[in-house]
Amino acid sequence: MGQQEKVSTSLAGAVSEGISASLAAVDAELDRRYPGDPGTRQPVHTVYVPGNAFEAGTIRSWGDQALAALDEHAPDAASFAAVLGLSDDLAEDVYGRVRAKLEREPIEDLRVDFEDGYAGQDEDQDAARAARLISEAYENGTAAPYMGIRMKCMEFAVRDRGIRTTDVFLTGLLENGGLPDGLVLTLPKVTYPEQVSAFVRLLEAFEKAHGLDAGRLGFEIQIETSQSILATDGTAAVARMIGAAEGRATGLHYGTFDYSACLGVSAAYQASDHPAADHAKAIMQVAAAGTGVRVSDGSTNVLPVGSTEHVHEAWRLHYGLTRRALARAYYQGWDMHPGHIPTRYAAVFAFYREGFEAAAKRLSAYANHAGGDVMDEPATAKALSSYLLRGIDCGALDTAEVDALTGMTRADLDRFAAPRRGDLTVTTDR
Repeated sequence: MGQQEKVSTSLAGAVSEGISASLAAVDAELDRRYPGDPGTRQPVHTVYVPGNAFEAGTIRSWGDQALAALDEHAPDAASFAAVLGLSDDLAEDVYGRVRAKLEREPIEDLRVDFEDGYAGQDEDQDAARAARLISEAYENGTAAPYMGIRMKCMEFAVRDRGIRTTDVFLTGLLENGGLPDGLVLTLPKVTYPEQVSAFVRLLEAFEKAHGLDAGRLGFEIQIETSQSILATDGTAAVARMIGAAEGRATGLHYGTFDYSACLGVSAAYQASDHPAADHAKAIMQVAAAGTGVRVSDGSTNVLPVGSTEHVHEAWRLHYGLTRRALARAYYQGWDMHPGHIPTRYAAVFAFYREGFEAAAKRLSAYANHAGGDVMDEPATAKALSSYLLRGIDCGALDTAEVDALTGMTRADLDRFAAPRRGDLTVTTDR
């Protein structure tokens, strides 16, 4: 080892201490506002079922209908691949995984809808029934990983009804065994941050009434109005809404059709790839980055029903929109019909299968300080591990194959995906 260089400094230690003291409030604010991704599983989609139509067998029914659509319109891997343009090396694997997923876990996130999709006559009874059925589903193992309701919004005309339905539903869950870990609430048509604050007050009151831990109840904010993106003073209202949620916001869901109509987009052009949609979601994405709040894309209203020709056209559209969203880091979307979920899973599985080997090798090279044809930064290593974890969670990838290519356990991947602030140089235990 060569002679070490003499190291000299010019500033007293008090300078560094003074700077740190001056930034203490900023450090605390960064930790509070930007805690990073929670590291929990994110569902690849959300399915909305009207509160008056939700039944104990709804999830299994959607899976069976999706399998029947495959049997009728794409009975084997080759025909499915031909419709979607899947490569030969992916066709069998993706098709097999799609069918297995539809049999095992057809829906990852289900919202019983008491807003636009609701057409019942007795909302109290339907909300109480939803609570009972969801509790029973979690008890007997037939629940989706995430389940909950979308209540009516905080606007004057429906506010009281939305508050009451939320109360009836949450009270029903407590009466039927407690709040499940996968509980999700969705607040629609938010226009002002004050409406988010009002919903926070509602949840606080419920927690206090039942002796629940403060902050136990979180919720998603549905972005369906122009005012939720750009406020009258020119600021990004959605960023203020995240702040108004006081740490309870878990997601931002883009509402394709309400938002498009709000901007005057004619019905024929209301789609998740419209420039207006891209603009809104880009602002949502930037506002949510680092906050732990996840962004979900919207849906398509072109249903895969009717003739095989029409079903194939609808499948190609849905597959393309889903792949487009994934490339733009929108890892979740809405599905409106059982016929959508085969192409949802096909798009998701193909996305992760195609990039699996390259991502695994890059992450392994980074973790082991090995060279390669790409020089990755710590933040990229975080993105690579998150990519692999999402693939595992949805069923696109198997833990064993990821372990074999990366040399990492699930715990290793978790540490890379959610490092502590200031520590993005995680090394593996191996």
